[in-house]
Amino acid sequence: MPVHDQERYVPRALGGLLAQQLADWELVVVDDGSPGTLRLPADPRIRVLRLPENLGLGAACNRGLDAARAPYLAYLPADDVWYPDHLTALVATLDAAPVAVSGLLHHGGRRSLGPPDGFPAQLVQTGHRRTGQRWVERPELESDDLDRLFWSRLGPATPTGRVTCEWVDHPGQRHKAMRETYDGGLNVFRSRYRVARPLRFHSTDGGEVDEVALYAPFRDRAYPPAPGGLHVLLAGELAYNPERILALAARGHRLSGAWTPDGLGASTVGPLPFGHVAEAGGGDPAEVLRRTRPDVVYGLLNWRAVPYCARLLAAARAAGVPFVWHFKESPQRSIVRGEWPQLADLVCGADAVVLSTPEEAAWFGLNLPGLDPARVSVLDGDLPAAHWLPAGPPPPRLSEQDGEVHTVVVGRALGLAADTVRRLAAARVHLHMHGAVRAPGPKGEWESWLDGVGVQARRFLHLHPAVHQDGWAEVLGRYDAGWLHRVPSHNGGDLRRASWDDLNQPARLGPCAVAGLPVLQQDHPGHAVAMDRVVRRTGAGLLYADLDDLLARLHGPALPAARAAMAAHRHEFTFDAHVPALERVLRQEHR
Repeated sequence: MPVHDQERYVPRALGGLLAQQLADWELVVVDDGSPGTLRLPADPRIRVLRLPENLGLGAACNRGLDAARAPYLAYLPADDVWYPDHLTALVATLDAAPVAVSGLLHHGGRRSLGPPDGFPAQLVQTGHRRTGQRWVERPELESDDLDRLFWSRLGPATPTGRVTCEWVDHPGQRHKAMRETYDGGLNVFRSRYRVARPLRFHSTDGGEVDEVALYAPFRDRAYPPAPGGLHVLLAGELAYNPERILALAARGHRLSGAWTPDGLGASTVGPLPFGHVAEAGGGDPAEVLRRTRPDVVYGLLNWRAVPYCARLLAAARAAGVPFVWHFKESPQRSIVRGEWPQLADLVCGADAVVLSTPEEAAWFGLNLPGLDPARVSVLDGDLPAAHWLPAGPPPPRLSEQDGEVHTVVVGRALGLAADTVRRLAAARVHLHMHGAVRAPGPKGEWESWLDGVGVQARRFLHLHPAVHQDGWAEVLGRYDAGWLHRVPSHNGGDLRRASWDDLNQPARLGPCAVAGLPVLQQDHPGHAVAMDRVVRRTGAGLLYADLDDLLARLHGPALPAARAAMAAHRHEFTFDAHVPALERVLRQEHR
């Protein structure tokens, strides 16, 4: 029985075990660094192993396998339930086969005689004979795919043909902390299990990332403090490209971090995998400030951080600590969540405010008329680190090999559909999609139109895994241009009517800039749109009226000109280019 922070479920799980028809069992409970107290009945068949910190599912299961004495092994997660005939059914099958899998109840009463649809076999339904094989442990991989972690090492399972257990559906399940489908992901997992080391992480709907390799250049670097350097308390979440923040450490500032407990998978929180940011710990914001004694609090960045940072702002006011609020996405989302009062407090009450675009700053000025413009600066908060800009020549482009245009989408294919792909294909323009997530809602919308692309056009649509910062220049640099969000605007030049897409500088601009790719931005004449302004000012992309206009530009001289403009401007799309200005804000020298 692996247990982490689910003590309240344990009595129900034990009730199912104690009710088993087969009474000849032993239970090895592995407490995997739970913060609470685990209370178990006094039963000679029950033993407890306590791990000093959370080591992960693989390590917990392996400690249990090493300690077990029985010839057959079964798994009872602390939050799941066995019915009285479960062990009887497993043993009957294991007498004839090395691996057994029972049927189970799951997800609102659905029944399955094998693994649930869309999932591998679950711990609660699986048994196997004693084996020398062991689970993959955290230093090698964390994944929601139990086949990768262990089952594939055992061989095929034989079904018992009976539903004898329940995989209990609740918000605290491990796979929900890992899958984007459930608002999980790497950083939700990191936060829940307080993982202090870089992860090799895989989720079945979000792909794979190796933080050990990705962040090694930063972990191995020294960042000595400088005379007069600040102690900056980072508060909230760092969103994309979190290693950018080390540009402050490179200028001699000391960094600590206090994080929102309510992040998303892409909302980077500590312990940070690249190091050099001390953990401030959780708890009452006033106590966090007393422990860390920062020179300034730097609160950031998106809507999930608003409630926590609003509490920290109140504590900073009381303690007399300067507070800088850096906000990107999105005021509209905070309104929908009922958190506009906290966001307004942050924007109006912070000593300085940094917003992501001039359009967003103007939007806040219209909606908070008392906002002092002298307190407001503009900087896109999750620009990439200049470290990722390539030092050498770009890689050969695919178009140089086949004479056809190759475009790329990084992340969600916003505004693209089957008809778009067909029209691109007719003009011999390829669409490469990197990191498209198979999930409900907008993230997975592309799957709804995939079958409508058609056989002829399908060869111009290419699906690829996500590419991370260390691969942007080499992998994305093979393409000719990168798509931004292809969405309409309806504001008519009045920012009171603006949507978030009007105010936003999308995060995918960073990967395109690092790779030297001109961006593809639909033009919105008569409307105020941040990215229209950026592309028009820099020339680092193609502004197009419609698809026909875009196709003409992709096949004409406008594309090489945009590529040259991106090469000239791409450093300004890195965080490092703006750090001196941010430093002046943190020192309150910007007014």
